[in-house]
This record gives sequence, structure tokens and C-alpha cells, in this order.
Amino acid sequence: MSTTMALPRHYLVAADFDQTLSFNDSGLVLSELLGAANFQRKVEGLARSNLVQQGGELAYLIRHDPEFRGVRREHLVEAGRRVRLKQDIPALVDFLERGLEGYRFSFFVISAAPRELVQSALAGIVAPEHVFGTEFEYEPGTGEVRSIRRVPAGYGKVAVIEELEEKLGTAPERTIYVGDGSSDVHVMLHVNNREGFTIAVSENRMLARIAKRIVLSDNAFSIVLPVLDQIVGRRPAEIRALFESYRLTLHDWEKERTDRVTIRASSWQPEGAGAGAVVLQEGLTP
Repeated sequence: MSTTMALPRHYLVAADFDQTLSFNDSGLVLSELLGAANFQRKVEGLARSNLVQQGGELAYLIRHDPEFRGVRREHLVEAGRRVRLKQDIPALVDFLERGLEGYRFSFFVISAAPRELVQSALAGIVAPEHVFGTEFEYEPGTGEVRSIRRVPAGYGKVAVIEELEEKLGTAPERTIYVGDGSSDVHVMLHVNNREGFTIAVSENRMLARIAKRIVLSDNAFSIVLPVLDQIVGRRPAEIRALFESYRLTLHDWEKERTDRVTIRASSWQPEGAGAGAVVLQEGLTP
């Protein structure tokens, strides 16, 4: 009698970049590199004018603002090197690549930040082809930005999600999206409407009403918690054991819609590093 082995459940996991996997706004890093002034004021002015989709302000400035008009590919790469990343992104990527028994994950980064900048920031951690960001065309002679080809902001992120679902052959209800700000509202609503799973990593008021789970931490590995808890259905002891396999320890975990997560000690390394501690403080009720 033959037996058929069940295929693993395949999930698309997509994350924003700025302040989701990093601490800084990449546009601010680039403006400091260029010596451009008043970046935040300019972004706020564009947001009030509704001239561009939320998240697409940097692309607009690069193309139209005099202080940004000389941007070349090498500026974006250097700015990416200067971005301060959240801790343990390598551990997060390792976990998702390995998957779990019965579960397979494909991880992508979708950001309105310039693609070259995000690829540079995540070099050696996330494969370049797994990074979607704003795409530019460059002048052959000077190397300066000539035009904007694509901006994954607002509904642009929805388009990327749908493209990836089709490419991977994953069902919409098996899409997980992680974001932090107002530019993630459209894509989170889209994922939720199709029974996917959304995780907010900030206390943004709009996202707080939309996201199915909120995780507040300075450590990227924290987003594994709601995945294990609500999607995989692992018991607390099993979740603690998995964290310990990455040299992290959970204490006082109160399972609520919002988890405040503090992760201490050095970053995880594949060959082993110093032991760490993870403290999940009491969650906030919605």
C-alpha cells in the first residue's frame, strides 16, 4: 500500500525595510551623505500635498529636488552601507530558509527605498534578487539618475505581492507581511482581505487597527514569535526551545495582540555566539 507524503505549506514572507529591518530612514542617511538639508521637512511637505504615494517621497526628491539631482548608483550603495540594521537579521533569514517540518517560507524585502541602497544594506544576508525597491534608469555618460522605472510604494507593494504569489505559486492566505508605517496600510489591508497574516513592528495608529499582530522590538528575530504562535501553532515550550537553538531565551511571555520584546546580548552567528536573553514584557490588550 503506497503512501503519499504531504507537501509542506508554502508561505510568502514579505517585509518592509526602513524601520522594519533597520533603525533609520534610508532617505535621511542618503541626505546626510549628500549634504542635503531639511530632508524630513521636504518629506512632510510632499505627504501633505498628496503629490506622491506615501513611501515614494525619496524617489520623487531624487528625481526632482536640486539637492538630490546628482545622485548616482554609487551614492545609493554607500548610503546602504551606512544604514543601521536591527539585530539578528541573519538569524531570521536562516530560520526562514530552513523552515520547519511541514512549513516552507520564502522571504522577500519590499521597500520604496532605492533597490541598490537596500541591496547594499542587506549584502551577504538577503539575496539581491529577493529585494524589491525603487528602480531607476541612469544616464550613460554621468551615471546620474535619469528617470524612475518603478516605485513599490502604496499600491505598488500590492503589485509586488501579487507578482510573487504568482511566481511562487503560493495561495493568498499564505502571505505574511511585516511593516511599520503608513506606507504599509494598503498592502496590509490587501493581505488581510485575502485571509493572509499581517505583523506591525511599530505603534503606528493606522497599522494598530489593521495588523493581526503587533511586535515591538529592536531585534528582527522577534517577528518569528507570532509566526510560530499563530500560524504554526507551536506550544510555548516549543517556541522557547527554538529560540534557545539561536542562543536566545524567552522570559515572562504574555501572549496578547501586542508583544513588547527586548532582546539582549550579541547577535546570533551560524557557528554559535554568546548566549542571549529575550524578555517579552506583558502585552497590551487591543
